[in-house]
Amino acid sequence: MSYSTAVEGLFALAGELHSAPGQPRRKFDLDAMRVLMDALGSPQLRFPSVLIAGTNGKGSTSATLASIMHAGGYRVGLYTSPHLTRVNERIRVDGRDISDDDFAAYYFRVDDCARKLVADGKLKGHPSFFEMMTALAFVAFAEQGVEIAILEVGMGGRLDATNIVEPLVSVITDISLDHMEWLGGTITEIAREKAGILRQNGVLVTLPQHPEANQAIGEVATALNVRGVNAVEYIPVRGDEGSRYPLTVLGESITVASPLTGAHQQRNVALAIATAVELCNHNGYKLTASQIVSGIRTTRWPGRLERISRAGQTDVLLDVAHNPAGAWALRSALSHLEPQPQAMTAVFGCLKDKAVAEMAQILFPMFDTVVLTEVSSPRSASLEELRIAAETTGARFLTAPSPHEALKLALELTPPDGLVTVAGSVYLVGELRGQLAEPES
Repeated sequence: MSYSTAVEGLFALAGELHSAPGQPRRKFDLDAMRVLMDALGSPQLRFPSVLIAGTNGKGSTSATLASIMHAGGYRVGLYTSPHLTRVNERIRVDGRDISDDDFAAYYFRVDDCARKLVADGKLKGHPSFFEMMTALAFVAFAEQGVEIAILEVGMGGRLDATNIVEPLVSVITDISLDHMEWLGGTITEIAREKAGILRQNGVLVTLPQHPEANQAIGEVATALNVRGVNAVEYIPVRGDEGSRYPLTVLGESITVASPLTGAHQQRNVALAIATAVELCNHNGYKLTASQIVSGIRTTRWPGRLERISRAGQTDVLLDVAHNPAGAWALRSALSHLEPQPQAMTAVFGCLKDKAVAEMAQILFPMFDTVVLTEVSSPRSASLEELRIAAETTGARFLTAPSPHEALKLALELTPPDGLVTVAGSVYLVGELRGQLAEPES
């Protein structure tokens, strides 16, 4: 069976977070995932893993940690979501997306197993898109003999499909309000869901953050007798705001040089370093300080304050800021650009279940013009919803019928020494990044 058929079958399952009018909302649990994985021979137990949950920064932390472990000579699996351009991006081994042939082979193995379970009455229905992707990743990592798998939790933690592994270490990144209709309406409720990745007598790597999150995570960790590892010693001293700064790691002085820009990335790098050190100190992995430096330096995680320059055109900054915390991080990064662009235009679109009005209040006043567009997703906020949010900010805005038209308009409006920023949704950034990456005609 072909790769295109596999991708088509997989995307036919998408939409687990989208409820059609009048239809009940999907209920999440881990029972179906456990049944599926048991039938596949429990591949998730054939490799050691690290689970990384949080609202913001979990992808960057995962990518950095995977790069560090790969620099140490280990065969590393990395599972992340969502993807920017191609679905294969979600499953990487040693820094490379799995091949189309492997993707198709693993998909049909999982799909055939799932269909048989449904036919035999062992599953009530076919697994969801994310359950299938996660199962596919577990099969891939087991088959390809990874020595450590870095697993980014999709949403929440407690009921996420990734949460059937037995992690060596659990990591919780910064928590803020997002997916509230699924995870709860307060930081406390969301933090408790994220803390669902903790295990009895396990290990947690995290950083101090919002007091409500600290308390909720602390209560769950205490009840489970979890040993906490504070990554604060790997945060640079005040005044080091860039992506290059000195630290002491494994008893040696190093200089961190991360390609991931923005002051907020310092926290993500700190979590990755602390987790790598924990794996060295307590789980038998061997890393040197220079390998940690190399892994950080070679981290690849596009779409996060990624600046694309093309001859004769205005620079475009891509950032997947899709909630208020991400919007504040983007705003801070734009404020610290040197030199400051002569003019700035935004292309903005987001999903309707996001805090559209709040993100607009944070970001739109930064720009001379904001071009609003709908995201290529059934969950997209409409142009009318975006317009209403924009009107409350006092910012100048225009609308465009598609992301590609929006980018074209933004580039026409912005002088060569200006900057176009694309933000609001991973889907938006992914679609336009693909366009920008195409060879110029």
